Parts: sequence; C-alpha cells; structure tokens
Amino acid sequence: MTRSRDDGYWRRLIRRLTSDEEQLDADELARRSAASGCRKVGDCASGEKAAVLGRLRSVALCPAATTPTVEAELFDGTEGMTLIWLGRRRIPGIQPGRTLRAWGRISERDGRKVLYNPYYELQTSG
Repeated sequence: MTRSRDDGYWRRLIRRLTSDEEQLDADELARRSAASGCRKVGDCASGEKAAVLGRLRSVALCPAATTPTVEAELFDGTEGMTLIWLGRRRIPGIQPGRTLRAWGRISERDGRKVLYNPYYELQTSG
C-alpha cells in the first residue's frame, strides 16, 4: 500500500486542530531551533560546547552577599536550560518571552543544564 503526500498534510492538520496552544508553541520552537542549526537542550551534555535557541520563560535577579546574578530559564520546545550571568543586576533585552540564541560550555547545577555567562544573540520575533 502506497501513501500519498497528502497523508502528511492531513496528519499535521489533525494534530494542529487537536493539540493545545502550549504544545503547538513548543513544536514551533523545536522546529525553529533545528532550522537554525542549534542543538536540542536534551541532546547537550555537561562539558560540551553548544549553541541553543529558545524562548525565555522567566528572568530573575538573584542578589547574593558577594555577587549578584541574572538567571533566566530558556525553553527550546523540548527541555529547559538555565542561563546565568554572574555579576549582573540587569541585562537590556533579557526579558520573559524573548527568543534568543545562546552558546557556551554546558555545565550542570542541581541536576539541571546551565550556561554560565553565555554569549547570546537576541532574535526577532518572526
């Protein structure tokens, strides 16, 4: 039995009609990340250099006795990663809902993937 090209179209259409908004957004983020040549957060391992693309879910100032930090959760449609800028209180453009590409050496803190002082590029919303 041969499948036609239309099978893929109908399957995608049914999925779009039956999926919730959050899942569709996650799928779009994952597609955009793959198209940019970035790696999935889930495929990154501690100690590797990697570039990831995703949307910031949260941004927080974490004042400490010695060094303040800006911490942001980046979600690429598959998994989250924490971005931490040491010695910063605010970074223009780093705000929830913003899409960015970040790269550096992956670390791990409390079982979560982390990029310390990552290089980054703010992305346009398109």
